[in-house]
Amino acid sequence: MMFARQEFRRILVYGRPVDMRNGFDGLEAVVRASLREDPLSGDLFVFINARGNLVKALLWDRTGFIIISKRLERGRFRLRSRANKLVLTPQSLDLLLDGIPAGGQALD
Repeated sequence: MMFARQEFRRILVYGRPVDMRNGFDGLEAVVRASLREDPLSGDLFVFINARGNLVKALLWDRTGFIIISKRLERGRFRLRSRANKLVLTPQSLDLLLDGIPAGGQALD
């Protein structure tokens, strides 16, 4: 996937389900309050809904926020860890976005 080939400082996944009605402000609030990270850092922040069929990613690109979302028609987005905050490699992000369980380094 081309998106995962971009250069990010880190790829952080929030390990708890997120309400996907959240837009820019809601996801930014999750980054600040739950992940305790700076949304302007250049990190890519990834969120998964409770059903596991929808993922959103939030990124600051110097001039504004970008949200990218993907819905799986079959299967689920799954993490191998139950940690609240994970760092993924670009390869693990590719796996996750393809619906293959992905692992990462737990930070909490």
